[in-house]
Amino acid sequence: MNSNVLVAQISQRLKELRVVRGWSLDVTAKKTGVSKAMLGQIERGESSPTIGILWKIASGFETSFSSFFSEHAEKKESSVTFPNDPAMQITTLFPYSSDTRMEVFEITLCNNHEQQSTPHQLGVIEHVVVLDGVLEVCFDAIWHTLSVGERTRFYADQPHAYRVVGEKAVFHNIIIYPQDSSSTD
Repeated sequence: MNSNVLVAQISQRLKELRVVRGWSLDVTAKKTGVSKAMLGQIERGESSPTIGILWKIASGFETSFSSFFSEHAEKKESSVTFPNDPAMQITTLFPYSSDTRMEVFEITLCNNHEQQSTPHQLGVIEHVVVLDGVLEVCFDAIWHTLSVGERTRFYADQPHAYRVVGEKAVFHNIIIYPQDSSSTD
């Protein structure tokens, strides 16, 4: 996906969410933990958020991560490389669906990249299955090493991280949202 298209989609989705909730930039900043200035730049399409910032925004709105870039059929199958996170590519395999309360990504990390993630909304669970390479996943303040075919799951409402051991790791990331989260669409 073209980075200009990605920036425009994220900008539009952020505006939509703020309008639906009736939130000012001040309220949005408090709910997401992202500065008012950064939110304004993202909303105006002047800045592309990092993956970490986008997760903070999604968590603050209690919405799915994929809702920012995978709403239309032609976008569901595309891969996204965030301009500020070039060593991480995300392919949406299944965007968020309210009937399953889940979304599924194939993630590729390259060049010994480490991706830190802030806590997601309360009750979010991540499942990780390694397809290629060696991946380390940190949760509960412990690094867990996974090789091809190995898997783990953890509550993602805590700080967590991923890091590739070596040049490349590919894994499926299945994110399950809590039952009572009705606003993830």
